Amino acid sequence: MFVKSRGEHASKHVLPKNLALLLCFASFCAGMFFSNRTWMVPDAKGIPWTSRTGGKQFVDYDPNIVLKNEGNNSGDISGSQHSILTMDKAISDLEIKLMASRAERETIQKDPMMSEGVKNIESTLKRKYFMVIGINTAFSSHKRRDSVRATWMPQAEKRKKLEEETGIIIRFVIGHSSTSGGILDKAIEAEEKVHGDFLRLQQHVEGYLELSAKTKTYFATAVSLWDAEFYVKVDDDIHVNLATLGVTLARHSKKPRVYIGCMKSGPVLARKGVKYHEPEYWKFGEVGNKYFRHATGQLYAISKDLATYIFINQNVLHKYANEDVSLGAWFIGLDVEHVDDRRLCCGTPPDCEWKAQAGNICAASFDWRCSGICRSVERIMEVHERCGEDKNALWSANFVQTIRTSS
Repeated sequence: MFVKSRGEHASKHVLPKNLALLLCFASFCAGMFFSNRTWMVPDAKGIPWTSRTGGKQFVDYDPNIVLKNEGNNSGDISGSQHSILTMDKAISDLEIKLMASRAERETIQKDPMMSEGVKNIESTLKRKYFMVIGINTAFSSHKRRDSVRATWMPQAEKRKKLEEETGIIIRFVIGHSSTSGGILDKAIEAEEKVHGDFLRLQQHVEGYLELSAKTKTYFATAVSLWDAEFYVKVDDDIHVNLATLGVTLARHSKKPRVYIGCMKSGPVLARKGVKYHEPEYWKFGEVGNKYFRHATGQLYAISKDLATYIFINQNVLHKYANEDVSLGAWFIGLDVEHVDDRRLCCGTPPDCEWKAQAGNICAASFDWRCSGICRSVERIMEVHERCGEDKNALWSANFVQTIRTSS
């Protein structure tokens, strides 16, 4: 009776088998969890793995591993690298657009006149243009402007057709006088009513020693107003063949960060009183040194991303005495392709004429000794007649195929 009662008593306290297994498994898991050994990485040879320490990522890899099908794997790696580079470029482009939008918003908030202009632009469909040409001019250069209008710059309906069909914008670029609303400003306003071909730089005060500031403001303003592939600066005493210039630039339309012109490296002039004196000559090393390579100031072109770079960083870009040196300095530390094209700096007749007869039409012509066409008001018509391209060249050039209306 004792044994039976003891057995009956014991059977009441024996756990079911399934519950016992469950408790054992739970105890095992709890032990693994509290001992921090749940995700121990196995010591496997040749297996790449990553770990993070202090927010930084480290990659371990066994250099003794031998990959099978090495050729196929290298192709896969190359494809992956290409994909990564493509993604990096896309991210970089988005970052540039974001910074440009922020900078544009800040500029608009500071300048009510630009704000009104932007509202007018946004009210219409903003299209894609091929190039924007800014002709640097001064208050005293009325005759020069008329000589340009009479030769290579289309007027009235032809200029509108040029913008609509070929995507080329041309404007004379000028700021304001030191006396805002004075006689000089009113003269430009009257000229604008007649021709409608000015780009007024609202925040720039004209002056020969302010050319670097004017160049910076021009590019920043142009890229905020027109979405183009290229932005060109040219002086008002230069002869330009628009179709040849367009074809020349179109060859580089697929390249990022392009800086096109006639590259030079002149001496840094330390002596005061001479033309092109450089007050900050000491920054360029010993006396007698030369500048870094940069495009000569008569005509040069930059791609949209470089114009956007100027727009974003305009408040911190340093200005040297000479505007062409300043532009080159802004790009010297960037990953920029410098294109030296001598068709952008031909001489006046007979030089450009001989080249035209040989089938090598020049994009721009001027006299080096005058930094432009000597006595341009009297001579630019002669240059146009002897060195100008065919009248129909502008409307049949290949670069028109690059123009697309942005959605």
